[in-house]
Amino acid sequence: MANDSSTPASRLPSDHRELVLKVIPMPADCNANGDIFGGWVMAQVDLAGAVLPARIVKGRMATVAVNQFIFKQPVRVGDILSFYSHVTRIGRTSITVMVEVFAERFSAQGQYVKVTEASLTYVAIDHEGRPTPIAEEAKAGWVAPA
Repeated sequence: MANDSSTPASRLPSDHRELVLKVIPMPADCNANGDIFGGWVMAQVDLAGAVLPARIVKGRMATVAVNQFIFKQPVRVGDILSFYSHVTRIGRTSITVMVEVFAERFSAQGQYVKVTEASLTYVAIDHEGRPTPIAEEAKAGWVAPA
């Protein structure tokens, strides 16, 4: 895994992170400069970030905070994006997740560059949209990253 966004990673993270989404941006997702819209990337990160909390909550949840969002490199049409996620904290009603996005450039297949990283918080909600406690049994199965 690359420590710096300018250095391609020879392999992707494999420790406590899980691949939760892969997607290829298309020309319709471009801004006027020919790069992929940051908002498009943010939407994909939100989708990827929700995968692990959904397994824990097993019910409704909502994104309540984007704690940090860093664009390290532009995303281009044809990049194969891999979204890796891990839970960093489970509270009474909320779950915080770290998402890292790696691009396999169309012209450099097999090499990966970290293009985005973000921390998001989701909250479990009831049918009226009010925060609801996360079941203790669900929390028990979660292992904190080292």
